[in-house]
Amino acid sequence: MDSTAHTFKSNALEALGDTRLQDALGRLGHGFPVKRKAAVERMPEFEALRDAARDIKDHVLGHLDFYLERFEARVHERGGHVHWCADAAAARETIVGICRAAGARTVTKAKSMIGEEIAINEHLAAAGIEPVETDLGEYIIQLRREPPSHLIAPAIHLAKGDVAEAFRNEHKQFPGDRPLDEPRNLLDEARSVLRERFLAADVGLTGANMLIAETGSIVLVTNEGNADLTHTLPRVHVVVASIEKVVPTLEDATAVLRVLARSATGQEMSVYNTFVTGPRRPDDPDGPDEFHVVLLDNGRSAMLGSEFHDMLRCIRCGACLNHCPVYRSVGGHAYGWVYSGPMGKVLVPNLIGIENAGDLPNASTLCGRCEEVCPMRIPLPRMLRDWRERQFDRGLGPAPARYALKAWAFLARRPALYRRVTALQAAMLGALGRRRGAFRHMPLAGGWTAARDLPAPQGRTFQQMWSDRGGPRS
Repeated sequence: MDSTAHTFKSNALEALGDTRLQDALGRLGHGFPVKRKAAVERMPEFEALRDAARDIKDHVLGHLDFYLERFEARVHERGGHVHWCADAAAARETIVGICRAAGARTVTKAKSMIGEEIAINEHLAAAGIEPVETDLGEYIIQLRREPPSHLIAPAIHLAKGDVAEAFRNEHKQFPGDRPLDEPRNLLDEARSVLRERFLAADVGLTGANMLIAETGSIVLVTNEGNADLTHTLPRVHVVVASIEKVVPTLEDATAVLRVLARSATGQEMSVYNTFVTGPRRPDDPDGPDEFHVVLLDNGRSAMLGSEFHDMLRCIRCGACLNHCPVYRSVGGHAYGWVYSGPMGKVLVPNLIGIENAGDLPNASTLCGRCEEVCPMRIPLPRMLRDWRERQFDRGLGPAPARYALKAWAFLARRPALYRRVTALQAAMLGALGRRRGAFRHMPLAGGWTAARDLPAPQGRTFQQMWSDRGGPRS
């Protein structure tokens, strides 16, 4: 997926004017966030579990080399293969090489954000190998030739009619006048098409929610069971995962699972939680003959020990997206790359460079809701501020914004002058906006007033009222 993260502003404006997208995003607020809240309220020990999950990941990141090497050893003991890849190009080459060695013509795929990150579908197709998405949402957007718009609900931006249109355009083997106005009809049609693809696939490609160092196992979490068919039916199973996905033990994995589903979809547990360990053994009724794990770095090791170290705790639950006012206004495609929402604003600049993603850290109100709901307690607002500081120090932001910040810093270091200037500004804005009570169009604030009114100041400033009540003056 090519990066267009530098076009976030234009993407966002287009999204705000898309009425169908706005309708779809409006439904998001009544779904995942409400279900998460209810699931958390049913579990008194949820906050303690968050602390435990955070501590597990912190421990792993402090000893990442040890646990990755232990995972590799356990995979080898069970007849599998581990491939270390420094970047996306190496991962693509490795996966395509495995598929060619297997004589693969078709590859079934379970949903994988790492697969999106390395653009594996395009490279498989270029090698003459057909990739088939088997997660229903991913399958729908593959037919529409779109990237996912959400970490766990890739087609959340679409309405039922959009899906029906895609099926009519692509599924020519069915009668043109068949009814597709009910979700069940759509589901049955997708199932009938995908069943044949599952059976015909030569290679199954999955991601991994976790890698378990203790046993050399991977963990697959789905609500559809497609990942299980993807890894058991083909002769070859290929796993692609980033290096921070490892956890020490089976017990640690179950602790993370307890916060994952509740944070993502508000479920007590996802429907399918599968632990996969190596290729099929002689007495196993099913499973692949070959088991390959592709471990991808792609910039993660550079984050270790940096101010973005905590981002490596992310378990891709999507809670920060579901609760973010910016994401819920513009959707995932506006961000221009694989990862969106608050986690994407921090992670994407690490992967493609702040010079290519400078708008993302600034597309935030810093309201802190993302950190509040994150099951791994990742300090996303703090890291967004870190990126803004880096951007400012390197002179990468728009010149007007840099000059405005310098002017603000000049005043902030001079409290008496700051109070006089801000009091004058508040008085002027209050006088100009008194009749309507808000500004609908304002120079230098068009990004705000294009989507909402800016209330006009009323009365005295906070500092003036604080001084009147005898508060200390700096």
